Amino acid sequence: MASIRKILEQIRAGTADANVEFNDLRTLLLRLGFEERTEGGHDIFRRAGTAPLINLQREGKKAKPYQVRPVRRIIHDYRLADEV
Repeated sequence: MASIRKILEQIRAGTADANVEFNDLRTLLLRLGFEERTEGGHDIFRRAGTAPLINLQREGKKAKPYQVRPVRRIIHDYRLADEV
């Protein structure tokens, strides 16, 4: 597993959304204070103080690229990068 800082920088850069490991993304969200709930094949994350829910699905070992984009937007909009 990559370091949290490295995962965060990969997501913020937005150049490799198809290469983000699902477990790395999950670990980052949990480290940022999100709570996880699993429903079927979906992992749903929410955090007090942030309105949108984050809904993730695995694609093998990777997170789906279109699901990484909202994570990047939430990290930016709520300035969560400073919390890592």
